[in-house]
Amino acid sequence: MVNIEIPRHCTISPSSFGGTPNLTINHDATVDLDSTNAFEGPEKLLEVWFAISPESLPACTAAEGLKVVPAQVWEDMLDLVNCKVLSTVESEQVDAYLLSESSMFVFPHKLILKTCGTTTLLRGLPKILEIAALVAKFPHCLRSSVEDASVFAAPYRVFYSRKNFLFPNRQRGPHRSWREEVKSLDRLFRGGSAYMIGKMNGEHWYLYLTEPNTMLTPPATPDRGENETKILEIPSAKSLAKEHVKEVGKGQDETLEILMTDLDPEKTKQFYLDHASAVAEDRYSQKVHEACSDARQHLGEIGSTNIHKVGLDEGRLCDDSIDVFSNTSSENAQYGLDDELTFPQELSLEGHALGTVVSECSGLSDVYPTSKYPDSRIDAYLFTPCGFSANGVIPSPNSGTSTHYFTVHVTPEPHCSYASFETNVPASQTGRETADVIQQVVGIFKPMRFSVTLFEAKAEPENEVYAAKNNPSKLKSIPGYRRADRIVHNLEGYELVFIYYERHDWEGGAPRLGEVGF
Repeated sequence: MVNIEIPRHCTISPSSFGGTPNLTINHDATVDLDSTNAFEGPEKLLEVWFAISPESLPACTAAEGLKVVPAQVWEDMLDLVNCKVLSTVESEQVDAYLLSESSMFVFPHKLILKTCGTTTLLRGLPKILEIAALVAKFPHCLRSSVEDASVFAAPYRVFYSRKNFLFPNRQRGPHRSWREEVKSLDRLFRGGSAYMIGKMNGEHWYLYLTEPNTMLTPPATPDRGENETKILEIPSAKSLAKEHVKEVGKGQDETLEILMTDLDPEKTKQFYLDHASAVAEDRYSQKVHEACSDARQHLGEIGSTNIHKVGLDEGRLCDDSIDVFSNTSSENAQYGLDDELTFPQELSLEGHALGTVVSECSGLSDVYPTSKYPDSRIDAYLFTPCGFSANGVIPSPNSGTSTHYFTVHVTPEPHCSYASFETNVPASQTGRETADVIQQVVGIFKPMRFSVTLFEAKAEPENEVYAAKNNPSKLKSIPGYRRADRIVHNLEGYELVFIYYERHDWEGGAPRLGEVGF
């Protein structure tokens, strides 16, 4: 349960009380943060791998890989993207940054950046490659252009994806169309492949990915002077894909995204500040009543003749002879005999405190419960006047050798309601079918429509047992919804499943396209 017994002058989130992973809140970034003009929920998602796994970092690289990069350096990069860091959860294997527009996850060998609204995510990509080279010391080359010359790390693989926008004409920079985004990526990488998955005149999803051992474009500038000509033997993409699957199989590389639109109005109420504050106040009052009741019962056992009056009288905590909190936790010791029972301001205004309440009351904290993942940590934020973001860091409950994540973002306004859920927690680790996770998340929001993408590292099927075990048809049945579209792509080392669902009572007609040009 969320600890709502907050000291009066608390300046941090209740979720920060406890052990590792460690939570750091950037209070400067949260001042006057307002979501009134938020409109574009669908996010842009960038995933840059610089090695196959944390155990496969090049010898020249810093021991911690990308995690060695100071937070300020990442914040400077995020200025190019037009978003700010709200808070950070640090763990041994991943640092999770909660942003003013979505999330960023930094592993030793890869970075995941997800931003919504009118952010300019791809403008930050060259800076990411530069940081990886200069700070994390990944192998790099000099990439020259007419404008400047920069030192860029050559990534192992790059993935960029997004759903079709609702308001593409409001986007900025290269994000005004998919065509411009692809051009921007092609200017950096050789041999990238771009896809549109889904109906051109319906719900669809875009994907750009590079082959293993991505090459930068234009080619690296040769050193001046004499150069020795050498023949470089580069493994084929197919063999590299097999190597990737073999290596990441230890951590089971898979990513599930659930992209939901037209959310149930009753469900979206809980993501508004006024509603969350009321819930928090009710829970706080209930907690105080329970504490008084427990104290009264306990003190009564000691000697009822000493108790003249213990109770709540018009918001005042009254006790003529005994401080009922004197035998309870030190956090409550500050409440004197005649103190006003004041509702903590943090539970009315502080975005992290209310975010923690919402994540629990909505059921999001139950997707990966602490009963099974005792070392997990959720960092959540509720925006003003509405909107919600959360990152979850989920250490493996068994081996402890891998740490995964989930992230949730909600735009509850009725004219553009949208929610997304993304995780790389392997289905085999949860002991649940992927469809069960989808059903639980969808039940929290009850959208009229939603799309699912499941991206899994795959070896070449060697027998029928493998093919049967990994049959994507396992995702087809979600109670209350009909499957309107399903597409399966076999990519280099990965299998991608895209499925679009509509609720049985959906009467909205054809999906809004959003984008008219590609």
